[in-house]
Amino acid sequence: MLRHRLLMTALATLLIHTGNVDPLSAQTAYPSAKSLKISAEDHQKIVAGLAKLQSAVAKLKQGKHSRSELADVEIFAKAAEWTLRHNEFFTKDHARYTLDAIDHGLKRAAELSAGKPTWLLGTGKVVLGYYSKVDGSVQPYVVSLPNGFDIEETKRWPMQVELHGRGSTLNEVRFFERSFRSALPEDQDWIHLAAFGRTNNAYRWSGETDVLEAIADARRRFRVDHRRVTLWGFSMGGAGSWHLGLHHPSKWSSVGPGAGFVDFYKYQKQTEQLPIHQHKTLKIYDAIDYAQNAANVPICTYGGEFDAQLVASTEVVEKAKKLGVEIKMLIGPGVGHKFHPDSFKEFMAFHRAKSKTGRPGFPGNKNIHFATYTLKYNQCDWLTIEEMPRMYEQAVVKSEYDRNSGILKVKTKNVAVLQLAREVSDLVEIDGTVLPLNSAAEGLLPGVYYEKTPRGWVDLSYAASRSYQDNTDGRKRHNLQGPIDDAFMEPFVCVSGTGEAWSTDQQQWSGWTLKLFEKEFDKWLRGKVPVVKDIEVTDELTKSKNLILFGDPGSNSVIAKVLDGLPIKWTKDEITVAGKTYSTKDHGLSMIFPNPLNPRKYVVINSGHTFHEKSFLASNSWLFPRLGDIAVQKFTKKPTGGYEEEIVFAELFNESWQLPTASSSTSK
Repeated sequence: MLRHRLLMTALATLLIHTGNVDPLSAQTAYPSAKSLKISAEDHQKIVAGLAKLQSAVAKLKQGKHSRSELADVEIFAKAAEWTLRHNEFFTKDHARYTLDAIDHGLKRAAELSAGKPTWLLGTGKVVLGYYSKVDGSVQPYVVSLPNGFDIEETKRWPMQVELHGRGSTLNEVRFFERSFRSALPEDQDWIHLAAFGRTNNAYRWSGETDVLEAIADARRRFRVDHRRVTLWGFSMGGAGSWHLGLHHPSKWSSVGPGAGFVDFYKYQKQTEQLPIHQHKTLKIYDAIDYAQNAANVPICTYGGEFDAQLVASTEVVEKAKKLGVEIKMLIGPGVGHKFHPDSFKEFMAFHRAKSKTGRPGFPGNKNIHFATYTLKYNQCDWLTIEEMPRMYEQAVVKSEYDRNSGILKVKTKNVAVLQLAREVSDLVEIDGTVLPLNSAAEGLLPGVYYEKTPRGWVDLSYAASRSYQDNTDGRKRHNLQGPIDDAFMEPFVCVSGTGEAWSTDQQQWSGWTLKLFEKEFDKWLRGKVPVVKDIEVTDELTKSKNLILFGDPGSNSVIAKVLDGLPIKWTKDEITVAGKTYSTKDHGLSMIFPNPLNPRKYVVINSGHTFHEKSFLASNSWLFPRLGDIAVQKFTKKPTGGYEEEIVFAELFNESWQLPTASSSTSK
């Protein structure tokens, strides 16, 4: 994605397989495109067609159709509904795109109603849908099925996953239109998956989850060789490829980031350090900090000779080289923010060669050099970092298999608990201590847990391993490590209160916060926020979802239930955090914590995403957490409606979900 201050002399373009210019992948400066007024006739056709399609979808849902079949129909209704509700007619053609989507949906609905769905029986480009675990929304992706593909064959196909660039006119119907008009490359012998990523977010947060869910859905439908999955993209898609490629290195046969960005400070030319709770969480997404992980996946990166975003490639390549890791880099001669045709051929040849070889079968490479800064990204092939003593500092695991002794030698840094697949070796040496691997934990679990103690590393017994999984000590773990925004990458539900509020002022602020979250998530992350009342929260919801609670202990009975398990005090007049009290008349609490009613899931108090529309309209590099794990905000009601908010306290819990003793917060 372009720096929002950078003026380009020409529209940025991406050359796709056919050699044609694809404006969808182009990056433009902000603000985003303005909507155009469509004709009354088109508006009437869209409203009537959408109503007809929605009625057909509702009828189909009463039948015995698979969720995949229903999603493949409903995605067209969702696309038209979002375009209409958000008035996203960015070009003179967007009304036509919307009507085309409705027509496609009606055709599929008729086929499915007749029991004769045909859209997966041929080859070419096909729009598909799936229901996201995050919010239950239907989300699209596009597959290109090559000539000779037969869904009944047992052949396993390689797959390329392409991440699109940022487009100011991008929405679902525009995404579909590209798939309808572009032809397949003549030499395509792979399944091609174009991810939507919930539009323009550089594949962060639920945009990241979207890519992984789309891949999983495609693997359920088609015979995909999981060892031969290529990830690549350009511009914002390049940023996404750097991110997903280096954070999940063992998922890909190779990674191809074209342009993009890999950090915040340099990319945005920021010379002043952010508050510490924000500064630390930049380690979640600054891909350059994960350059070491290029040791675990082949990478070929690309940038145009005169492209400002070439620096993303050069910086990661340079840092990786210092770490002893080679990354292939291609530079398009004489071009700016686009692929040079010859470079593109060489780029794709690299990835097709790596796809042909594929990743080695399990256990794969026994020599791994993996780094992370958060337990969110804690796994590479057969090793998993389960706990870190210091979050947002680099944790490293380096392994080397000694064939002479038959011992897997492992060195660690900033790792408290490690899990290794037992079949990798009979013995493991961790930081000098030799321990059993294959026979450990009575040989009853696929993975063996090792814990670092004052006397060195020890392996956990079967009983201790099962107890460890219950996390009775309340430690930070994968998908339970914060910050607040992490709750919205997994299944969640918002809970509003039905009781009498302790503080009318705070109740109004929390209600506004929920409405703002609903509005922004709907527009920018393409889904309706699921909301239930506190009296509707069941044991099943508590077991399966992160609970996002709005209100106070008076208005929201679920907040009242979890209050004693939270590291704060809350009365009708005051909230006490880290020994300091704040008036509930003009202060609100936002926090994330393991749910006391189900410690395997989160509970969040009075917060949706902590970044807002301004960040979505600016560069995607601004989509980082603003409130850490816990924050107090002073709110002031604006005469024009809404609230001004000032962070008066913000902090990150330590690895035990406790506030650090020496607080580095923004408390005043």
